[in-house]
Amino acid sequence: MAETFLRKYGEDKYEAHSAGLDPKGINPYTKRVMEEIGMSLEGQRSKGIEEYLAKVNFQYFFTVCGYADQNCPRAFLMSASKHYHWDFEDPAAFAGTDKETMMKFREVRDQIEQKIRDWLAGQSIEV
Repeated sequence: MAETFLRKYGEDKYEAHSAGLDPKGINPYTKRVMEEIGMSLEGQRSKGIEEYLAKVNFQYFFTVCGYADQNCPRAFLMSASKHYHWDFEDPAAFAGTDKETMMKFREVRDQIEQKIRDWLAGQSIEV
């Protein structure tokens, strides 16, 4: 979700990439809640950090959950000029009905969108 929002609001000023410690594919609920707001995940796929480790130097590096912040290889974090940690609840860990799960994914989606917009505003990019 964060990659999609950064691509949208950051326009051509940022090159967004996302990866996980244990990629399992894009969650179907993620696709659904993003499509609800007209955001396509077309062309995105679930990737592991090894695709980038020692291959890409990032200016900014974001972790979006406590597990990632604690378990991401320090060398990877240190390769970025600036590391931000945004501790969002993992909606995939939520257990509930389809309706409740959609509500949880929407809640986290909206938090991520707002955080991206706020961060970009602090970088002097109008969103």
